[in-house]
Amino acid sequence: MNPMHDPGPPATCAGSTRMFREAAEAPDVLAAQLAANRDVLSALAAELQRSPPPFVATCARGSSDHAATYAKALLETRLGMVTSSISPSVGSVYSVPQRLRGALFLAISQSGRSPDLVRNAEAAREAGARVVAMVNVADSPLAALADVVVPLHAGPERSVAATKSYLASLSAILQLGALWSGDAALLDALERLPGAMRRAWDCDWSDAVDGLVPARNLYVIGRGLGLAAAQEAALKFKETCGLHAEAYSAAEVKHGPMALVGEGFPVLVLAQPDATLDGTRALVAEFRARGARVWAALPGPEGNLPVATPPHPACAPLLLVQSFYRMANALAIARGHDPDQPPHLNKVTETV
Repeated sequence: MNPMHDPGPPATCAGSTRMFREAAEAPDVLAAQLAANRDVLSALAAELQRSPPPFVATCARGSSDHAATYAKALLETRLGMVTSSISPSVGSVYSVPQRLRGALFLAISQSGRSPDLVRNAEAAREAGARVVAMVNVADSPLAALADVVVPLHAGPERSVAATKSYLASLSAILQLGALWSGDAALLDALERLPGAMRRAWDCDWSDAVDGLVPARNLYVIGRGLGLAAAQEAALKFKETCGLHAEAYSAAEVKHGPMALVGEGFPVLVLAQPDATLDGTRALVAEFRARGARVWAALPGPEGNLPVATPPHPACAPLLLVQSFYRMANALAIARGHDPDQPPHLNKVTETV
């Protein structure tokens, strides 16, 4: 048993779980993190402005890989910087060197201990990449070999289900993107993000809890900056609620998966107020026309789950995930699951 993960007795009500308590800490975690990392990320951003990389390569597993999806969307839309995910297996199992000279290699991890991630980061440095580790354990093996360490400052996270560490990863990515791009509106939004996160925690998504207790499958939809939120939600449905869920882009779902959507099929839609919103609203209308049971977290009359107003569209995925975590925790309890101790899972997963 990992000494940092003492499961204790199973939770019997939603408010008594570690998942609930740790997710509720996220606004304060982000406020402290944004202040603590300002200098290291300002220095990194200045270096990237002076010597821009040809591209960004991300490397992560699990929830951290969903954070990498957010990094791709943010860096490509705010900076026009091509960002691609590297499969850890390419370096750890196939042992094929990648052509990464001059690239920014962004490794994201809660523990910083997974051997495949560490091996890929080491290979990236040997290949001439600038290695940046966003990691919650600042003295981990991953942090030890990075050129720049960006601590997540999430503190101990004892529930197997990652919550505040995932949101801290998104926040660190958002702060890097804001500083690197020099976007004044986004930098201002960071100051208001913790308060918006508190309002997101108070959003009542109990209607989705009641409707999903008997569900066996569902789709979770996002697009652009919001795809990472959909991926994270789908994972948490499986992990904490024992509920099979698949995440799709609001565009990609129409290329095949839509065939399964019919009367009563459950769909959770997460949307941010940007250029993707009109298309997502049209998709919600199409789902409903097919008889699907849709819970839509988006502004306007199409939405039937309350959403906190984001200080910037790029902040919206963090707010949506924060509201979702509270709902998922309650749903897990309602379905008879302990979200802190999912079957067959450990807090630290080490893959090779």
